[in-house]
Amino acid sequence: MSTRIQVITTASQLGTLLQGARKSRKLTQAQLGERLGLSQKRLSELELAPGTLSVDQLMGICAQLGLQLSVQPRDDGQPTRAKPSSTAVW
Repeated sequence: MSTRIQVITTASQLGTLLQGARKSRKLTQAQLGERLGLSQKRLSELELAPGTLSVDQLMGICAQLGLQLSVQPRDDGQPTRAKPSSTAVW
């Protein structure tokens, strides 16, 4: 089995990746939401605006979709400024 690493640098990329993984497993939002204790509406919101995901929700979704999260230094070694999210509180 080959391992495909997906580099994600924005929240919208995360949403697209999670939606694609869900669809590749032939799960509806309602089915995945039921497994996670979330409504279909909430799962849709998380795919469209993944910046609102809690770490627990992200880890749960990854577990249900057979994904794992890995954090590593950027290839260029340069830090980048995170774009502020309208819902982020620092």
